[in-house]
Amino acid sequence: MRYRENLPLVLKGITCNIKAEEKIGIVGRTGSGKSSIGVSLFRLVEPADGTICIDGVNILDIGLSDLRSKLSIIPQDPILFIGTVRHNLDPFHTHTDEDLWVALERAHLKDTISNLPLKLQAPVAENGENFSVGERQLMCMARALLRNCKILMLDEATAAIDSETDAKIQDTIREAFKDCTILTIAHRLNTVMDSDRIMVMEQGQIVEFNKPSVLLANQDSLFSSLVAATEKSHQNKNSSK
Repeated sequence: MRYRENLPLVLKGITCNIKAEEKIGIVGRTGSGKSSIGVSLFRLVEPADGTICIDGVNILDIGLSDLRSKLSIIPQDPILFIGTVRHNLDPFHTHTDEDLWVALERAHLKDTISNLPLKLQAPVAENGENFSVGERQLMCMARALLRNCKILMLDEATAAIDSETDAKIQDTIREAFKDCTILTIAHRLNTVMDSDRIMVMEQGQIVEFNKPSVLLANQDSLFSSLVAATEKSHQNKNSSK
């Protein structure tokens, strides 16, 4: 896949098979092609060559609305729209209030919204500025839960989220989306250590794809070197405090 004609390929020669309900962590250095996989899956850019099949259906053979209605994404920078909490969760008004409260509870947001004076009708400012980054992320999760999609792409937030909210987010992913196939573009390696498999990207290619334990057992693997670099960075931060 390339982003524009005449530009170099950002994904090249990728072949992989992901099973139903598998939890896949996608890791790699900046510019390795992690996010481009999501771009291809949602057909934000059409591939230059090759196919992506879901349940035996080539996604290039169906309409964009059909494809995207079956997928959910929780983006790195979760954006909310001007309106109400209800409008943000269910913009097409296809669910009951009861459905919304169930989704909010599963996303660990029920107490937060219950405490707002107008509850589901509470206003949401532009970009959701009246909610914290963590709350916006959980709101996007509640929205994804309502859609009941079987494939979830999670572009992990790099924003500074406090450890308590981060734990809530990880808990929601594990519990609420356990029946989904989840692809997590990881910016922090610790959040994908319990994935079924780790896909390691480098220069637009998959260079390693295996269980975390298998990759870590090989000290020469790129994944091991990424983990070691992360640990060293944490040690340096702690020693400088």
